[in-house]
Amino acid sequence: MKTCRQTLLLAVSMLLLSLGAMAQSARLRTANKQFDNMSYISAVRAYEDFLRLDKRNDPLENREALVKLGYSYRRLQDTRNAERVYGELINKYTDIPSEVYLYYAQSLAANRKYRESQKMYAKYGEMQAEDLRGRKFTVSYMDVDRFYQDSSSYKVDYLPLNSRQADFSPMYYQSGLVFVSARDETGVVKRVFNYNQTPFLDLYFHPDTAQLKGTPEPTSETATLGGGDLDKTDAKSATAEPATLTKTEVFSRTLNTKYHEGPMTFFKDQKRIIFTRNNDDKGKSGKSNEGVRKLKLFYAEQDDKGKWVNIKELPFNSKDYSCGHPALSADDSKLYFVSDMPGGYGGTDLYVVDYKDGQWGTPVNMGREINTEGNEMFPFVDSNNLLYFSSDGHEGLGGLDVFMAELKDDIALQGVQNLGAPINSERDDFGFITDASRTSGYFSSNRKRGASDDNIYSFRRICKQLNIYVYDAKTKEPIETADVRVVKGGVNQELQQTGMDGSIRMCLDAGAEYEFKAIKEGYAANSLRFSTLTQSSNPTMGLAIYLERNENTSIVKGVIRREVDQQPADGVKVTLRNEKKNSEKTVTTGPDGGYEFDMDPNSNYTIKTEKDRYASDQNQIRTRKKGEIVENNVGIYGEGDVFRLDNIYYDLDKFFIRPDAAKELDRVVSLLKKYPQMAVELRSHTDSRASDDYNNKLSERRARAAYDYLVRRGVSPMRLVAKGYGESQPVNECADGENCTESEHQLNRRTEFKILTVQ
Repeated sequence: MKTCRQTLLLAVSMLLLSLGAMAQSARLRTANKQFDNMSYISAVRAYEDFLRLDKRNDPLENREALVKLGYSYRRLQDTRNAERVYGELINKYTDIPSEVYLYYAQSLAANRKYRESQKMYAKYGEMQAEDLRGRKFTVSYMDVDRFYQDSSSYKVDYLPLNSRQADFSPMYYQSGLVFVSARDETGVVKRVFNYNQTPFLDLYFHPDTAQLKGTPEPTSETATLGGGDLDKTDAKSATAEPATLTKTEVFSRTLNTKYHEGPMTFFKDQKRIIFTRNNDDKGKSGKSNEGVRKLKLFYAEQDDKGKWVNIKELPFNSKDYSCGHPALSADDSKLYFVSDMPGGYGGTDLYVVDYKDGQWGTPVNMGREINTEGNEMFPFVDSNNLLYFSSDGHEGLGGLDVFMAELKDDIALQGVQNLGAPINSERDDFGFITDASRTSGYFSSNRKRGASDDNIYSFRRICKQLNIYVYDAKTKEPIETADVRVVKGGVNQELQQTGMDGSIRMCLDAGAEYEFKAIKEGYAANSLRFSTLTQSSNPTMGLAIYLERNENTSIVKGVIRREVDQQPADGVKVTLRNEKKNSEKTVTTGPDGGYEFDMDPNSNYTIKTEKDRYASDQNQIRTRKKGEIVENNVGIYGEGDVFRLDNIYYDLDKFFIRPDAAKELDRVVSLLKKYPQMAVELRSHTDSRASDDYNNKLSERRARAAYDYLVRRGVSPMRLVAKGYGESQPVNECADGENCTESEHQLNRRTEFKILTVQ
């Protein structure tokens, strides 16, 4: 009986052990299911329960739970708990994935523990030598002071438009801001994103930036970077809370759907938009092979009533990878966006695609200078062709930092530059937009003092002032009305003129190399170089330039303008060649298109202007007398420029060249002779009277008449294209059915020429 009882107790004990093992596996399976569905809040609870309640876990299961728990905290931007879990992993186990060291290093940096982070990056670099992040961050965190070098030059304010949910990625629109938000919608039922139990993202609009004054920041915990792929469970429901800001409105009921919308960008006419949205195809066709709704880019335009219509996908989208975060160049010719398409360098990369005449080219990865093994996101391009974007792969303070790169042919000329604090913090900083001079703008951040999620901040750059004084070298008296050209990084900036005290005042950028050139009639020019790479944080600095009197020195100066619109042309290389001395001086024009050189008297010079996709120009200058000032303004012609020949009109139903038109075409002949490599398209148009078919044929004959006229005057036919556009492109409202005068109709009977190539 005793033996039987012992056997029974043993059997019961074995049964309890078996049931316990099954319970452990069940808890882990439950946690893994939530993890696989990217329901990270639920996964965190399940893994914590598994690790806390089951003290005798299998070591392999324990290790698996910790790895996935740390990753879940990481995705939820809970860096303190991520640090705790990854620290426990590294202390308990040796055979852990190399990514754990990377994620641990990133969590430590996000918690401002840079020395500890440096050690983990070094360990990761030993394990993954091909990933440059290990080596770069190990070196970078030896001295983080460089990220604070310009911190005194900015004032950052929390904006009152922020809600208790995520608000991020602002974009200029009309006089206000369009931005992305998960704020509460009206109604009883509210959908939430299973990833972190926050509402889905929509586009919102605040109409007046002048009302957006900074307010004190609420203090609470940080949460998740807004946006992302939808999880496999799609939308759920919860109770809505009332909206907090009455001045902020839904941007568009037609663009916002039940899934994520945003970020977005606008064409310069502000009547067309490109925006991010989850793939909204129904059923399996809307999900990738992993069961995830990826991000796509969409186009829409405004109708006459202001409604956004004609919504359509961009042609390079895919259900199996994401495309999002669009940014248009200032001239709408290029679209920059983010994608995790195959063939990239890291998690998400920046791509660029050409846009011309409504057609999209093929996306091109922006290369190793921009993209890293990490994530590059949220691009913005200003009117000076400066690219701003966020990255966690370039050296920064932690999380996503905002970086800047000057682009030429979509290549970063001098690498990328971290904007530093206070734009950047140890948390995620992204969605940066600014004016051309970066004196003010907006960005998003989930930094420590923000509300419970991403928030939008404004910034103003406070001037770090440099006073430049121009003196007579002999008398030490100030020189009034001297020209001072500011050159930054080898490129001309603004031209200023000294006042009565011989000074100018300007604001400096941190981390830049400057040259200041002073020119005054009757003096020899002089220049000084100045660097802010190692300057102190003093709010005001001074610099003196001394000019020697020299009545022999002559000066040439001018402005380079685009012929098509007479606007100053920046980025033009201007070379002055002294034919006698066989020497050259070169400058690159800035936003004002201006340049200046000093010259010897009684000398022959050649001035040449060059810019990509523009016709090169050169002319001869001879200085005659001592101390003269020579004005040499230049107009340049660029590929794609369209010129209206205002005097080339046609009589009704006629296509022969009238005498008044011949004079205008002779100017085209002269232009083509000056630029022998230039090719043009002759574009003829009709008024709206008669049928479309008739007008198309008539315009073709008119274009051909202009073509024949140029050929008879010696222009090679290989350089000419003739095309008629009929009545399709009127310059006024005189379309079919409109009652217009004869003079109004005649404005549409015209010929233009478009430059196709310049070399």
